[in-house]
Amino acid sequence: MPAYWIARSKINDPVEYKKYTDQVPGIIAKYGGKVLARGGKFQIMEGPDKFHRFVVIEFPTFEQGVACFTSKEYDDAAAFRRNGAGEVETIMLEAGEFTK
Repeated sequence: MPAYWIARSKINDPVEYKKYTDQVPGIIAKYGGKVLARGGKFQIMEGPDKFHRFVVIEFPTFEQGVACFTSKEYDDAAAFRRNGAGEVETIMLEAGEFTK
């Protein structure tokens, strides 16, 4: 069953943050991920107006998504944003059965 990595972020230092975003596509691909949305037009419908970048990545399974996020490669890349260059909230969501 597919799973979705959903992140919302606030970029504080675009130069440092780019060092992170330049590395991430290859890491995601290694774990079977496919970026469905990254950046682009958005409208906050409800909630705080803190985050201004949104990302949705699909993985074949929940486990592959979690493995990607917890990998050494991703952790090394994320160090560029975790030093204050950005603030991020991330969740992994397994696609569920839809009932009527």
